[in-house]
Amino acid sequence: MTFLAPWLMLGLLALPALWWLLRAVPPAPRRQAFPALRLLEGLAARRQETRRAPVWLLLLRVLAAILLIAGLAQPVLVQHQGARPGSGSLLVVLDNGWAAATDWPQRIAALDAVLDQAGRDRRQARLVTTALASPGGADPLPASQVRAAVDAMRPTPWNTDRAHAALPAAAVGQVVYVSDGLASPGDPAGDARFAQALRRLGPVTELRAGPQALRLLLAPEPRPNRLVVHVGALPQPVPRSFTVRAEDAQGGVLARVEGHIPAGVAAGRAELVLPVELRNRIARLELDGVPGTGGLRLLDEGDRRRPVGLIGGGGFSDTPLIGPLFYLERALSPDTELRTGDVNTLLSRQLAVLVAPDGTLDDPATRARVAGWVRGGGMLVRFAGPRLASQQQEPDQDPQQVAPDAGDAPDPASPSPGAGADSLLPAPLLGGSRTLGGAMSWSHPATLAPFAPDSVFAGLAVPADVSVTRQVLARPASDLDRHSWAKLSDGTPLVTHAPLGAGQVVLFHVTATGDWSSLPFSGLFVQMLHRLMERSVGQLAQSGDAMLAPFATFDGDGVLGTPPPSAIGVSAREIGHVAASAAHPPGLYGPRSDRRALNAGDGLPPLAASPPIGTLSDLAGRVPDRPLGPWLLAAGLLLLALDLLVTLRLRGLLRPGSLRAVGAAGSAALLVLLCVAGSPAAADRVPAAAEETRLGYVLTGDAHTDLVSRQGLEGLSSYVNARTSAVLGHPDAVQPGHDDLSFYPLLYWPVTTGARPDPAAIAALNGYMSHGGILLIDTQEDAEPGDPSDPGNSTDGARALRQATGGLDIPPLAQVATGHVLAHSFYLLHAFPGRTVGAPVWVAAGADQGNDNVSPVIIGANDWAAAWAVNDAGDTPYAVIPDGDAQRTMAYRFGVNAVIYALTGNYKADQVHVPALLQRLGE
Repeated sequence: MTFLAPWLMLGLLALPALWWLLRAVPPAPRRQAFPALRLLEGLAARRQETRRAPVWLLLLRVLAAILLIAGLAQPVLVQHQGARPGSGSLLVVLDNGWAAATDWPQRIAALDAVLDQAGRDRRQARLVTTALASPGGADPLPASQVRAAVDAMRPTPWNTDRAHAALPAAAVGQVVYVSDGLASPGDPAGDARFAQALRRLGPVTELRAGPQALRLLLAPEPRPNRLVVHVGALPQPVPRSFTVRAEDAQGGVLARVEGHIPAGVAAGRAELVLPVELRNRIARLELDGVPGTGGLRLLDEGDRRRPVGLIGGGGFSDTPLIGPLFYLERALSPDTELRTGDVNTLLSRQLAVLVAPDGTLDDPATRARVAGWVRGGGMLVRFAGPRLASQQQEPDQDPQQVAPDAGDAPDPASPSPGAGADSLLPAPLLGGSRTLGGAMSWSHPATLAPFAPDSVFAGLAVPADVSVTRQVLARPASDLDRHSWAKLSDGTPLVTHAPLGAGQVVLFHVTATGDWSSLPFSGLFVQMLHRLMERSVGQLAQSGDAMLAPFATFDGDGVLGTPPPSAIGVSAREIGHVAASAAHPPGLYGPRSDRRALNAGDGLPPLAASPPIGTLSDLAGRVPDRPLGPWLLAAGLLLLALDLLVTLRLRGLLRPGSLRAVGAAGSAALLVLLCVAGSPAAADRVPAAAEETRLGYVLTGDAHTDLVSRQGLEGLSSYVNARTSAVLGHPDAVQPGHDDLSFYPLLYWPVTTGARPDPAAIAALNGYMSHGGILLIDTQEDAEPGDPSDPGNSTDGARALRQATGGLDIPPLAQVATGHVLAHSFYLLHAFPGRTVGAPVWVAAGADQGNDNVSPVIIGANDWAAAWAVNDAGDTPYAVIPDGDAQRTMAYRFGVNAVIYALTGNYKADQVHVPALLQRLGE
């Protein structure tokens, strides 16, 4: 403990004078009846002597004075006493990017501890942050002022930029670097220069938290029937799990899915299976338990799933190689939500694109309904063919202008020429079709011209082997080029488009089969259709170099708000590919009609750990100094209030009015004490196990054993949730003597050879069992004949158990019989197998009235966790012998009984409830 104002302790020298001044207690007033004034003449007043205060009251007053003087001297309790290399100023370098939000309170507490120590050493400090647009590079200041600046900081929502950190030029006495443990994305050379610069400034101490909790939501991958969510993380030797919530624009949860990150891998995945109508309502994805922008991802129209309808009526079939639907289905089905049917069936559900091969829109009523749907915002993609060509033949058509082949004669079932004008065309068509090449033609098949820069197909490579032998021609017009997205080498349109209401109509001037062109045989056909799907309903109209201004951006805590002054626009081409920064913070960009999302996980390579720069130290255990002054002042005020009350009582002035005054003074002192006790420094963080019921398992230090315990309790918790009304959360790993065990109704402890818990762990387990907790001990052997706690039992499991539980208050044991409550707390059991079978189960012998007749310990050797275990893929990785799945089911049932026994106690053995149970059985 140290004092921030030690000179005030000189006030203790005045204690002798205080003793002399405070020992007097004024006497109580003497009551005297006053007669007439004449009778008072000659009345001599007697000299009154003060009374001496009792010693205990003097001690009370002196103690109050000591507490007040000590409180004013500002004592603090030093929580961490570290080394003090160097004698100059202190440089604090802080990674304050999105990754720091995961353990931001722990980082600030560690920095507070460092700055508290610097303040005690009378050293100056300066603060430098590695994320741009943050304060840094200032002149040295007193450590207390830097501490105030640190406490007011929040993480930024973008990446760190260590290469441009404002480091000082002059050397310092000590460098403390609080790192997020991540390598700078795509800039290893910048990290190396940063490390060299820090080492040149002075000795470096790097504080780094464990990477287990670091998560980053990456871009999801849309699939035809699901949305694949990807989560990045630093590779770890053990698998990890995560939970992703899908929320709509109002914050409602549409779905919750669990995923897994395999061991040694930098990313995991989870599959979100939802109907396309619900999937298109997802506005954001959120990782449970991951604060800041790393655990958030906004979805925009580019992430929506666009259902595509393929009209398959009219007698057309999916005949391989020649059917009109054959090539379309294979081009669209891998990456789209493809539906096939007639128009009425397709338009009865949400649809973004409607694909119509030749002849599917011959009926005028059908065209009218499709036209209304297009005007509402849909996209119609049509393909030409003989039937469309015959419908456009006009009676007065000059036969030499367009000379259709004999094979293009109108079908008898098709409408007569000129009947029912087709309004679902981007441009009027000339009648018939144009033939390019063939035995009766002088021309050759035409190839495709390069796509124009303003075309939706811009940037696609045109294969040289794609040729067109027949097409329908658009009627020449002055604005035909504006409606053409693709042309042939001779300048005639191949793909035309035109808006219709809020939607759009697109026409391929060739068939969807190989009759008129080789386009359906090429990969270009697939790419062209995908470009159209991307431009369908809800897709962003802005593209290319169009600048999108920031509309709302995230802060470091993941809250959308007004963009910061440093935010500037980003081009539509870069959205989804540019990394978040101070200039482009994550959030929403663009106008309301075309809003795009930029996220913290965009444009980043796989996460990688950064190499240590200096002496590596863990953030855990570094907490700021605890001020004791407020407590001492509050205690001194309480003693003064008590002194006032006692003094009034000794003087005989303790009347109702005086009581009110004393009560007011006491209330004020009590209020001060409550304010101190309720300060944030004294508030403890509520653990997750206090918010939901969880099982716990004791860490053994053996990685494989701990993994089996975690997988086993995960599997048991899921089994309990599915078959009982109990609701269990994910199990927790606990260390007795370090973690609070009072939140767990049941602890699973796999005893390993050589395990020797320390005295603190033994004391914690004894306290846990004495307050109603149940300890399930598993020695993981095949069979245990006899009491495992019996000194005469020489089996390996019994010896390991006696060694591990030395000092535990284990009562005399008895073997569990079929009449014990553990055998029928939920299921009726006659055996208690695990991965193996045959070992008996032991509980406390006799009744424990102090614990509601519940045994504080259950001991066995059947390796229950291995039988309950479920791995990240949902499989049971450990075989149970000899009865396989039937034995595993019985092991699960024993686990359920143990959980219900821990939650409900000896309820079913209580005879008070027998009438109620019999009545229910009678019902």
